[in-house]
Amino acid sequence: MRAESKRASEASARLVTPTMWLVSLMFPSPTPSWTLHPQLASDTVNLGDLPLCQVLVIQDANYPWLLLVPRRPDIVEVLDLDEVEQAQLMTETTRVARALREITKCDKLNIAALGNVVPQLHVHVIARRKTDAAWPRPVWGVVPPVDHDPEELKQFISAIRKKIWLG
Repeated sequence: MRAESKRASEASARLVTPTMWLVSLMFPSPTPSWTLHPQLASDTVNLGDLPLCQVLVIQDANYPWLLLVPRRPDIVEVLDLDEVEQAQLMTETTRVARALREITKCDKLNIAALGNVVPQLHVHVIARRKTDAAWPRPVWGVVPPVDHDPEELKQFISAIRKKIWLG
């Protein structure tokens, strides 16, 4: 009887609700072959995972700067994602951008997927101020990166996580 009870318990633990099944079809778990590009890994701090994207903070205190990286292998362009994933990427980008704008009270958001240096698809979400070092130009290469103050970075990450429902 115990063996039957154990099998029944294991089977019930494997039951998938209709909602879980639908979510798994829409956003399958990333395959084990997905890895973050080494350049992105070295330039960022991991903030957390949304359903599709890993959210990262660029290690440059000159600008409040986030990246969203879809956890899918071998994706270079937005059009390499299927239509559902493209819509999810836009939803997650908008969620992160709104949180960043609210927290930073910035003058402008720059949102871009360039990939000229790092081919792995990633979306930049950068809070810009008219007083920042690069205004009104793009941020790349204008001034050397500045290290974050560890306590300020911790507070920033906590605030962003709360706004995008990760914490």
